[in-house]
Amino acid sequence: MSRISNYRVTPALALAAAFLVPAHGAIAKKFNVLYSFQDSQDGAAPHAGLVKDGSGNLYGTTFYGGDTQLGYGTLFELAPDGTKTVLHAFAGGPDGGLPTTVTIDGAGNLYGSAQWGGLAYGCNGNGCGVVFEVAPDGDETVLYTFSGANDGAYPQGAVVLDRKGGLYGTAQGGGADKAGVIFRLTSDGKEKVLHTFAGGSDGDSPLSGLISDRSGNLFGTTNRGGGSGCGGGAGCGTIFELAKDGSYSVLYAFTDGSDGGSPVGGLLLDKSGNLYGTTEFGGNASDCGGTGCGTVFKLAPGGAPSTLYTFTGGSDGGQPVASLVSDHRGNLYGTTLFWGAGYGVAFKLAPDGTETVLHSFTNGNDGAYPWGALLAVDKNTFASTASGGGDKDFGTLFSLRK
Repeated sequence: MSRISNYRVTPALALAAAFLVPAHGAIAKKFNVLYSFQDSQDGAAPHAGLVKDGSGNLYGTTFYGGDTQLGYGTLFELAPDGTKTVLHAFAGGPDGGLPTTVTIDGAGNLYGSAQWGGLAYGCNGNGCGVVFEVAPDGDETVLYTFSGANDGAYPQGAVVLDRKGGLYGTAQGGGADKAGVIFRLTSDGKEKVLHTFAGGSDGDSPLSGLISDRSGNLFGTTNRGGGSGCGGGAGCGTIFELAKDGSYSVLYAFTDGSDGGSPVGGLLLDKSGNLYGTTEFGGNASDCGGTGCGTVFKLAPGGAPSTLYTFTGGSDGGQPVASLVSDHRGNLYGTTLFWGAGYGVAFKLAPDGTETVLHSFTNGNDGAYPWGALLAVDKNTFASTASGGGDKDFGTLFSLRK
């Protein structure tokens, strides 16, 4: 389990003018709240970023809320005119519960994983999670139900679509060594385990999804494993590659020192094959109560990682848990879960390592604790979610200009 919380926690057209311009018609502010979740029926605590279709509709999930007072989460749509619709409310049964990041195909179908639900008797009675598809009309189909055995358990990262209609993903637990798996689902819902994490130097507990290069090689991170430090010697996490031929290799094992430790978010790949990401902890061990406040890193092909930025837990933020995005100038953009004004920041990191805070969350109407990655909706604007704050303290959807 990540050190991040008590949860088992844990990518076109531009947005229409209604998203970017306040109702009074003035020039758009740098930060705008697109939607504030209103009650448990509406959804609560969005823990993932957003995706967008060709008509400018935004889609995402909430970790809680839906049909019951607390609920097991929702999948929602936010139209360009600001109308928000719950497409599916998870019941925590066969349909799944606690959904994470979704992926969209060209026809508008949404694919994702839910950490709980599925088999009622599995994984301490919570269910071991499912992979699902939701059609544009809101009809949900469960594509695969995890048993918690060798097939895996508790899928948390986004799934990746291939050209044959298959889905690639990770599950945090399960597998022969209970350290998680990498899997592929065929279009007819058959699972093949591509790698079983063994713990130790092999890696343990993948919390993020996968990314693919042009050759079909897959890359990702594990939250634990790789060495002997962190969390009672469980290891501080790894960066791994699963080659197209099926061979698996650990590209780097974090030490929780200046390199960082315990990556939660996924990776970003540039045209030169460099990988970029964040670690939740590590960096400067004297900060954030002795755990370190996290880092932004770069891993060059065949090389050791370089730390691009070390968070201090001050106004710059701390504990980044989301994946990064980049622009054509090589700037990196992301979020931290905490610090800043106390409730996380959205930041820009220039190629020379200079950090600029784009917004510091206050736990007011703007939101708090941004878990999800930023989504570039045009060349100047991002959109994402904050899991707390807002009008009713159920979280927000926001847009942010560079």
